[in-house]
Amino acid sequence: MGAEQHCADGVTPPRQVFFFDVDNCLYPKSAKVHDLMADLIDRYFVTHLSLPWEDAVRLHKEYYQNYGLAIEGLVRHHQIDPLDYNAKVDDALPLDGVIKPRPELKQLLADIDRSKVKLWLLTNAYVNHAKRVVRLLGVEEFFEGVTYCDYGTVPLVCKPHPDMYHKAMREAGVEKYEDCFFVDDSYQNCKAAHSLGWKVAHLVEDDVKPPRTPACQYQIRHLEDLRTVFPQCFKSGNAGTS
Repeated sequence: MGAEQHCADGVTPPRQVFFFDVDNCLYPKSAKVHDLMADLIDRYFVTHLSLPWEDAVRLHKEYYQNYGLAIEGLVRHHQIDPLDYNAKVDDALPLDGVIKPRPELKQLLADIDRSKVKLWLLTNAYVNHAKRVVRLLGVEEFFEGVTYCDYGTVPLVCKPHPDMYHKAMREAGVEKYEDCFFVDDSYQNCKAAHSLGWKVAHLVEDDVKPPRTPACQYQIRHLEDLRTVFPQCFKSGNAGTS
């Protein structure tokens, strides 16, 4: 952890927090982890709800759109065991052969001034998955904590519900909305954070059609663009230019 800043009176000011989404954010959509996960979720619906494949796919999509997370619909309407779901979906993903270390991501995170900004993960996945992804990416050293959807609690709390952002602030130790930075690939997640007063960048990759109405203050094509939209988070000389 970087050296803390001190005010003239010797009191250390609280650091701002930069919240990073995990899936399809720290690694690109081209890794197709989402496709692997969607297939496992569909299979879970088929097996545990005794549904035909087409109905399973439809219901999975419906729950995702309604709740932001398929598992919430499963818990709410079918009383499934969330930890069993996690074992058969998230933990079953063959990530070792899919997610590789990303030197450019490691450099980006290293260039953030962590004496001013705390790095924190904010994901709708369970904690096991988040930790596994950052380990495979080779960037676990940069993050001081993770706020995740706790599958062991009822009701489930996940993005884009405001309670998830408040939970993240409590866990990361930040009190002011304006002291929160955030990047996510989800339109709804970014819109919700923006409405609270967070400083938000919506990651829309090159091969993804931009939304007609922006979700938040900033829309970026690559994580590298964070240097330009949030230059105050980076060490001197490592920010981008507008």
